[in-house]
Amino acid sequence: MPLNLTKVAYGATSLDDLMGWFATRGEEAKLTTRYLPKRHAEMVGGSVFWILKHQLVARSEILRFEDAENGKTHIVIDPRLHLVSPVPRRAHQGWRYLEEKDAPPDLGGESEGDVLPGGLAMELGKLGLI
Repeated sequence: MPLNLTKVAYGATSLDDLMGWFATRGEEAKLTTRYLPKRHAEMVGGSVFWILKHQLVARSEILRFEDAENGKTHIVIDPRLHLVSPVPRRAHQGWRYLEEKDAPPDLGGESEGDVLPGGLAMELGKLGLI
């Protein structure tokens, strides 16, 4: 089972903001981090779970890790966001590990009509209804 990360969607005020960030990225997006995670080999194929307004709301698949300038590391991710069942999560700096067993399930099925709008999913999650 791949290992995942959690990361705050810093600067995003809504799920639409977060989706907008990745809409123009093409096939890959890069997150820059100061240090290569010690368990990086376990994370390829896992996901970055995004924290927005103190909830895990979406995830992006981790494709690989690359060296970046000044000794930093790029986490290369798929820019397609997969909405997940909202789960409360405290904000933190940087990233944190998230075991597969603790990761929230994806929302919806195959068709777009099966997915709740992001704002509605977040409100229902706050109320503990999904």
